[in-house]
Amino acid sequence: MLIKILGSGCAKCNRLEQLTREAVAELGLEASFEHVREMDRIMAYPIMTTPALVVDEQVLVSGRMPSKDELLSWLQPR
Repeated sequence: MLIKILGSGCAKCNRLEQLTREAVAELGLEASFEHVREMDRIMAYPIMTTPALVVDEQVLVSGRMPSKDELLSWLQPR
């Protein structure tokens, strides 16, 4: 699983990365993380605002901070 945090490195972006890492650990998943800070790379995704969470090239959320419960449900293996 490849998880990307899209954002400039602001407090919300860093918090999203921290929460996502916690959710991945809770679920016992293996994931690679990448924090995308370059605006040209961020603009390649269909988002209007950051922070954004992209899992395996699928945008799960942008422009708001999801709850940990939301993250756990999104990342849960199906």
